[in-house]
Amino acid sequence: MPTGNISAEEWESFLHRAPVTLDRARAAASLHDKRILITGAGGWIGSALTHAIADFAPKQLILLEAAERNLYDIDAALRQLRYPVEHVPLLGSVSDAVLLAEIFHRYRPEIIYHAAAFKHVPLMEQNPFSAIENNAIGTHLLVQAAAHADSEQLILLSTDKAVDPVSIMGVSKRIAELTLLTPCASGAQSKAVRLGNVLGSEGSIVPLFRKQIMAGLPVTVTHPEVRRYFLTTSDAVTLLLLASSAAAAPGILVGALGEPVPVVALAQYLIANGHGSATRKVPIVFTQLRPGDKMSEVLLSGRESYASEVDSALLLRSVRSPSLPAAVLEETLQELERACRERSLERLLAAVVRAVPEYRPSTLLQDRVLDDRLLANATSDGNSKESA
Repeated sequence: MPTGNISAEEWESFLHRAPVTLDRARAAASLHDKRILITGAGGWIGSALTHAIADFAPKQLILLEAAERNLYDIDAALRQLRYPVEHVPLLGSVSDAVLLAEIFHRYRPEIIYHAAAFKHVPLMEQNPFSAIENNAIGTHLLVQAAAHADSEQLILLSTDKAVDPVSIMGVSKRIAELTLLTPCASGAQSKAVRLGNVLGSEGSIVPLFRKQIMAGLPVTVTHPEVRRYFLTTSDAVTLLLLASSAAAAPGILVGALGEPVPVVALAQYLIANGHGSATRKVPIVFTQLRPGDKMSEVLLSGRESYASEVDSALLLRSVRSPSLPAAVLEETLQELERACRERSLERLLAAVVRAVPEYRPSTLLQDRVLDDRLLANATSDGNSKESA
């Protein structure tokens, strides 16, 4: 599995905990000889998950990926396996309802791993429509397709940023969770696994810190008190595989992630261990929290509680979490779709807050709504003058 060119042992040393171990018998019982759809199959977690599942001899892997290069790479990698697994590379987005209908009709996946998502917090603050379309509406379309096809399980890769969200990325993933929590006619078991920051993954802070160290630049950390839950790629994949076990209850699941770690400690660790650095001293510079950033993440909101203890083999705990009535969820998603079509940020945020009242849009998004209003008023005034 990819580790960002840093060994698993080094990450274990940094995290001060042993890796999450996989009960292979449990995983084999749920994955062997199954038709399995993986969305975002060419991404960092998706590709690692694909390789891991291939070891359990599934009947077929259906790989959905929106990035052509990523799809090419995972397709080529699977073809080079010593014991190649039957797989179908499909280029497209989870936001394409027609494509999803075709995939489920043709391939009848029994288990779906939903790893496709836009994850970069500051970038999504700049692109709120894309965040909602891909992460929230796309998940809803996938859930509907799985229900119509009588799939057995749908497992969502969720995030701690969905808890009491302050970013559009986080709230888009909370709506994705609500989509899974809302009862539907399907017999499919829907599960959302909340993960933290995956060390070394694309778009994470580890590659950024290493580039800064290699270039002899100061390492930039947003704030000295910022803390995050960290886990390795192997840990993330193992928790997702364990979630497919029949012992893992439907709903939201939280893995054993230890305690949140100061981000500055990660920067200090990378500097001290010379990753890409010469012998020069590398300073750490504190900038400021970005729009959508939290000082510290949590795994449960104040309205949630654990419904189970940690299973020593499963390493996942079930969470009691509020849900939405099916009619309210459907109305919300229709309003979100309309807002995205019309590119109305004000309408989009209003619908989001109704569904997730604990969410408060960042000042960046609030200012953008005000700018949209001023632009609309100016355009209206200009049209009125021309008519006169």
